[in-house]
Amino acid sequence: MVIEKKKWGDILQILLIRHGESEADILQVHEGRADFELTDRGRKQVRAMAEKVKKDFLPEIIYASTLKRARETATVLSEVTGVPLQLEEELMEYNNGVQAGLAFEEAKKYPRPVHLHDRYEEGESHIEFCMRIETIFSKILAASTQKRIAIVAHGGVINCLLRSFFHMPISQDFYFLNGDTGISLLEIKEYRKVVHFLNNTSHLDADEVLKSF
Repeated sequence: MVIEKKKWGDILQILLIRHGESEADILQVHEGRADFELTDRGRKQVRAMAEKVKKDFLPEIIYASTLKRARETATVLSEVTGVPLQLEEELMEYNNGVQAGLAFEEAKKYPRPVHLHDRYEEGESHIEFCMRIETIFSKILAASTQKRIAIVAHGGVINCLLRSFFHMPISQDFYFLNGDTGISLLEIKEYRKVVHFLNNTSHLDADEVLKSF
């Protein structure tokens, strides 16, 4: 990810927000590109997150995945904060092909990708996924004239965004855990990168936090 100070001024803060609980979590199926809606609990989580963002971390624009669970999360956030929303297809979750929507046991009949260039049938490889997210992240940063933006997406996408931010190797076996409606705040100030916090779920009740992973 190339950082060009002249593109967006002296400082840019980036909120990364995961969507709320979706129906796939209740059904115990693989999600990925399967397009499930939020549950009632997920909508409650989103409302609490939106109120916290409005109070403490108000952005100037919201970018979001077009998949239902992220789009609804971002729409509520936009309505609560009054901040404009821009949907981006390239922020969709990892394309897991034939695995999408399958029960965990049923999905085991499909071999798990081993190498970075492997993929599930009709899906994308890890390399293709990371490059897709790297590209849209770079485009968003290059176009940003705001002081703070929000990106509402998925666990896998947020992992790729964080890897890009930290310049981590694509092959590194490392995962950032993100709960439902978890909020992370990053900052780019001139050429210095700052992590204010990762996966903040303080807007959820204690029992909700335990259920959000």
